[in-house]
Amino acid sequence: MSKHSLNPQGDFPPVGLGRRLAAMFYDFLLCTALLIVTALAYKLIQMAIIGEARMRALTDAGALDGDPLLSTVLLFVLFGFFAKFWTHGGQTLGMQVWGVRVQNADGSAISLWQALLRFVVSIASWLCLGLGFIWSLIDKRKRSWHDIYSETQLVRVPKQKK
Repeated sequence: MSKHSLNPQGDFPPVGLGRRLAAMFYDFLLCTALLIVTALAYKLIQMAIIGEARMRALTDAGALDGDPLLSTVLLFVLFGFFAKFWTHGGQTLGMQVWGVRVQNADGSAISLWQALLRFVVSIASWLCLGLGFIWSLIDKRKRSWHDIYSETQLVRVPKQKK
């Protein structure tokens, strides 16, 4: 699969931790809404299949707590959100607001494989109490663990003139 170039092209500076966290906060709000809607749809489908009375009984008994299928669906939806934005324009909505873009070193869009690596390693970065993100303060090119592992970079792009 050929790589497509992202616009604008140029040699852009790496993104610092503050701007990275600000974009992540915006995306956190969007993803929270997305996951709520997904969980609602899942529960409505589940209720249509097993019936309202059975659903209520299972809920009261705690049998639906920690539903592994729901957790899997939510994880796939979350990955789908990031993969779509990262592989097509290099920016999620939060990244667009803060002028941040993920790309390859040559300025091309990242692959689906790179998006998966970024996604998985960023979860590990958070599970290590954010150490993977704090690493960008130490790295000379301001890369976090998932930037390094997926061979991608986060750059600050200038605002587009309308």
